[in-house]
Amino acid sequence: MRMLDAHSHWGTKRGYLFRTPEALARQQAIWGTEVEYFTEDGMCDEFVRHETRAILDLSYPKFWPIEEMRAENDYAFDLARRRPDAIAGHWLQFDPRRGYESIKEFERALGAGAGFVGIGVNGQVTGVPASDPRWDVFYQAAQAHGTPVMILTGLTGIGQGLPGGDGIELDHGHPRHIDNVASRYPKLKILAARPAYPWQDEMLAILRHKPNVSYELHGWGPKRYSPELRKAIATWLQDRVMFGCDFPVLRHAKLKADWLSMGFADDILAKVLHRNAEAYFGLGETTT
Repeated sequence: MRMLDAHSHWGTKRGYLFRTPEALARQQAIWGTEVEYFTEDGMCDEFVRHETRAILDLSYPKFWPIEEMRAENDYAFDLARRRPDAIAGHWLQFDPRRGYESIKEFERALGAGAGFVGIGVNGQVTGVPASDPRWDVFYQAAQAHGTPVMILTGLTGIGQGLPGGDGIELDHGHPRHIDNVASRYPKLKILAARPAYPWQDEMLAILRHKPNVSYELHGWGPKRYSPELRKAIATWLQDRVMFGCDFPVLRHAKLKADWLSMGFADDILAKVLHRNAEAYFGLGETTT
C-alpha cells in the first residue's frame, strides 16, 4: 500500500532538522534512532523504496535572514522539481514577528512549481502560540491562496530533557490555540500536527466541533495512540486523519508495518495512509 506522508523532514546533511552536536546527540535519547545522513537522491530513493511521497517540513531556517532562507528554500525546491516521485511538497515555517517579508517569500514559493506549499505554525519553538494575532497575516495569506496551514500541537521532542525544556513552553502547543484559530477563520483549512498528548481528548473534541480542522499523526507510532484516538480513526474521524512519519527520526518501513498490524480495515488504512492526504492536498493518485 502506497503512502502520502503529510509531515517529515529532510535527511540530508544540509537539510537535517538538528543543527548542533548537542541536538544530534539527543536523537537517540528521544526517538531511539541513530543519526544517518542521506544524499539528496539517496533520501528520495528511500522514500520510493517504501512507496512513499513526502511533504517535508523546512522548519530550521525560520529565524534566518530572509536571503538565506530563500536560498535554502530554493535548494529544497530544486530537488522537489527533479524528484516529484518522492517529494510532494513542503511546509514552510516563519518567525511571526516578520510578517511582510515572510508573506512575500511564501507567495514566491507558491509560484516555484515545486509541488504543494503550506505554512507551518510552531508556537512552542517560536514562543508565539497559534492563537496570537501576530499569526493572523499568515492565516489570511493561506486562506486567500486556498492552501492549508499546519499547526503543531502536543508534546515536542525539541528541548525534551534539557534544563527548563530549553525554554520551550509546552502550553504554546495546546489544542485550544487551534480551536481559537478555527473559530476565527472558519474557511481556513487547518491541519493539526502530531498526536496531541497529553491533551488528546481536547483535540478530539475540537475535531468533532470544527469541520475545518483535520489531523496528521507524525512523530508517534500507532501502537502508542490512546484507545480513544484509535476508535476515532476507525469511525467518525476516518475521512480527516492522515499519516505522518517524522523521517528521519522515525522510518517509513517501521511505521507502515505498525499500521498494517493494528487491525484496521483495509479501507480505513487506505484513507489514512494516502487517500485522505491526496484529496486534502489536491495531489491526486501518486505513482512511482
